[in-house]
Amino acid sequence: MAAVAAFVGTAVLAIALTRAPANSDASLSYELSGRVCPTSGLEAWLGLGTASRASAASPGKADPPGAYPGHETYYTLEFTNVSNHTCRLFGYPEVSAYRDSPAAGGPIGGTAIRDTSVRPKPVMLEPGATAHAVLRVAADTKPIGCAEVTAEELRITLPRQARPSFVATHIPVCSQRGHASLSVQAIQARPGIPGQSVTP
Repeated sequence: MAAVAAFVGTAVLAIALTRAPANSDASLSYELSGRVCPTSGLEAWLGLGTASRASAASPGKADPPGAYPGHETYYTLEFTNVSNHTCRLFGYPEVSAYRDSPAAGGPIGGTAIRDTSVRPKPVMLEPGATAHAVLRVAADTKPIGCAEVTAEELRITLPRQARPSFVATHIPVCSQRGHASLSVQAIQARPGIPGQSVTP
């Protein structure tokens, strides 16, 4: 009888554990082994920009959207799951500025550097859900030996994907090869809010 009671108790405990709420702690539901979001299943788009003075950025005191001389500008790169499957994003997107003209096509300056102020976390995207990464455009786009060029597109490659997405834009960047006018944070859950997504 004791053996039977022990077995029944173990079975009840196992059932209780399997029925425990999966979302009691959101981080517990994130699995690195989940289906990776393919580029073909995502729609990439650019949120509004928020400018702040590089010398003294004050939360809640942002200028109108757009890029301005003497200001850093923050944009949100948005990624919406347009597929019928839940998938996962983790890490940093690779972002480069591109010219739109076929004659002068190609990358401008260097690839965006990684802004490590936000810790990467796995993000599970259900169909229709949106995640974001914050993109910063440097205030100084005219360092010595650099000509300022307006980028008409951003080339975005998601982690563990080879196929890029192109997003239309209109931002000034330094044309000097290897100079990084852009920096990008890790992908985060939920849509981004300009001016409120730049702090850890």
